[in-house]
Amino acid sequence: MPDQPRESTQITEHWLARPQTIRWLWWSFAALLAGTVIADLFVTHHPKFGIEGTFGFGAWFGFVSCTALIVFSKALGVILKRPENYYDD
Repeated sequence: MPDQPRESTQITEHWLARPQTIRWLWWSFAALLAGTVIADLFVTHHPKFGIEGTFGFGAWFGFVSCTALIVFSKALGVILKRPENYYDD
């Protein structure tokens, strides 16, 4: 029987699981977010409410809203939590 090439048994790590890629993605997304906040300086705002015209309103309002949503969901989880043996006889 002729020698056939063996398949490599070494499993290569997916490119999104590599520490270098993860670090690069964090820096890239941080730069992109910083760029969009800086771009806010060059946009003319027409706010309906006074606070909407503040610098970086979308960024800080989104952050505060997301944080509030997480805190609310954690509190709701504590309130609605059932005992571990709730469905046992």
